[in-house]
Amino acid sequence: MRADVVLYLKTPPDAATLRSIIAKLEDPVTDLVRRDNLWAKLGLTDDDASTADQVVELLVQHKQLLQRPLLVTADRAIIGRPKDRVRELLTS
Repeated sequence: MRADVVLYLKTPPDAATLRSIIAKLEDPVTDLVRRDNLWAKLGLTDDDASTADQVVELLVQHKQLLQRPLLVTADRAIIGRPKDRVRELLTS
């Protein structure tokens, strides 16, 4: 299987790409957003990232909040945490 590594800080996904990923995502869309120090610094709450539209808007504005690793195939997308999920996707 061939893999393309996307350096999301240098080439962040645009809104259309994020929507394409969300359409394939097996995880809840809200899981795409990291709840880390930046999340807290921005004063965000779960209500700020509860819908696909909100998640897309938030990630376009704050690319650092994108959960990673994110693995995308032709028909599936998963968040690679825990890391065993990566192996599972690549061997299926």
